[in-house]
Amino acid sequence: AASAEEQDEVKTQLERLERRRENIGPVNPLAQQEYEEMLERQEFLAEQRQDLEKSMADLAGLIRDLTGRIESTFNATFEAVQQNFSEVVSTLFPGGEGRLTLVKPETDGADGVREDGGGGTDDGGGVMTEEEEEDAAAGISIDQRGIEISVKPARKTVRSLSLFSGGERSLVAIAFLFAIFLARPAPFYILDEVEAALDDTNIDRLLIMLRSFQDRTQFIVITHQKRTMEVADTLYGVSMGADGTSKILSRRMNGDDAELSGVETIGDEEPVEEPSRPATLAG
Repeated sequence: AASAEEQDEVKTQLERLERRRENIGPVNPLAQQEYEEMLERQEFLAEQRQDLEKSMADLAGLIRDLTGRIESTFNATFEAVQQNFSEVVSTLFPGGEGRLTLVKPETDGADGVREDGGGGTDDGGGVMTEEEEEDAAAGISIDQRGIEISVKPARKTVRSLSLFSGGERSLVAIAFLFAIFLARPAPFYILDEVEAALDDTNIDRLLIMLRSFQDRTQFIVITHQKRTMEVADTLYGVSMGADGTSKILSRRMNGDDAELSGVETIGDEEPVEEPSRPATLAG
């Protein structure tokens, strides 16, 4: 038989073990199974994370590649547009000078346009300058930079585009459009009353420019100007009667002997000689 001391020791140990069991709380008989399931889930999620990290790395590489292509294409296109703009400005503003430059977001002016051709901008070109490389490293992308238009007409010291006349501002916009046309030709272009603010002299310059494109593309021009209509190959006039019926007058121009070549009437009324809406010419 155990001695009294041994019995007391066993009793003390039993009490200690019972307290430990109580501290553990209720025992979950499915703990082992749940542990295995959670371990399997953890391994699955770890594999998913690895796949996602690999995909992110692949996408980052693709973004870098596309960004490089975008930079290269943009710089090449901008260089072409920049050169074309200078040439077109010299045509629309005889003796004048024009230039396009890139500006950072923080250096944009109130209207994003400057006429004196001053500093503080990034020159365009096929190769990134050191400053542009710093912008790229700082996270300033192409779409965050702006294009500054610098125009200096002959014998004028105007330094703000806001001081240009309406016709001069129109010519600047037209010069920019034609610079893009020359860099990225298209089968046809649509111009909506672009010469509305121009005087006869500037209209003639614009028409000469349009004719210079005649062998490369076509223009659909919406206009009220008779001088513009006179150089068109074909005129389309739209008129609306009192009852809201539209009539279309089509005329093919053959120099001084322009003849009516075809009329399409929408409704029952007869076509009118003078269209009440802007004429559209196809050149």
